[in-house]
Amino acid sequence: MTQEIRYQMLRPDQVVARRQECPVVYIPIGTLEWHGVHNPLGADTLQAEGLAILCAKKGGGLVFPPLYYGESRVESLMEANAGDRNLIAEKMGLSPDNFLPERQPFTATEQALNYHRLLLHVLAEAESLGFQVGVLVAGHYPLIDHARAAVLQFNQRGYSRRHGLLAWAFVDYLLVRDRYAMAGDHAAGWETSHVMALHPETVDLSLLPPKGEKLIGVGGQMAPQDATADFGRETLEAAAEVAVREVGHRLEHREMYRGHGVSLREGLWRD
Repeated sequence: MTQEIRYQMLRPDQVVARRQECPVVYIPIGTLEWHGVHNPLGADTLQAEGLAILCAKKGGGLVFPPLYYGESRVESLMEANAGDRNLIAEKMGLSPDNFLPERQPFTATEQALNYHRLLLHVLAEAESLGFQVGVLVAGHYPLIDHARAAVLQFNQRGYSRRHGLLAWAFVDYLLVRDRYAMAGDHAAGWETSHVMALHPETVDLSLLPPKGEKLIGVGGQMAPQDATADFGRETLEAAAEVAVREVGHRLEHREMYRGHGVSLREGLWRD
């Protein structure tokens, strides 16, 4: 039987045993967003959660429940900002006006600040639960900037610098750009392959038009029609391998990542 590593599914004694073995927690963050007619709307967060679970299985640690909410709904969102947003809204059976900034209770700046505070709150919660390293795993690519900002600020808190949790953040494609020229896309071959590997029942490639025809809300070098679960597993494994190395080095050498700005340094484990 596969060992359960999702924090919310475990009893206290199970959490304690797992945390004592490896005091690392992965925190998947994503969104609810259009990912083509062929992918589920939770694709970003599903990828983040799947990758977080893979990392914990490979390197130890636990995985917090994924965060689907709280990010900006007016910036870096297909329904709000894509050039073909009207077509996306039509496919969703919605008015494109639903995603206008004035429909939101908070401005773009307020939404960004609210999300920043939320990430700090989650990291502090992880710290209070006894973890020494907390990793924000971004599935929605724009969230890596928010996650890194939160990491930098959190790691400079007085308590965290002296005694507490060391935070880090990553997004899969940035870890493997040197191996895959097509790394990273939106609902094209890269992401679709990941979802096929993790949740094959949610993907339906038959809904796509013939290869070469116009796609709605999809972009990337690899056509989604060429996506395969095997490629998804390969690239997720590659990203997890690097992430686990990064996390392990941080766990063993936390003092190296405590200075101003240095907590985002990557690749030190290669030296």
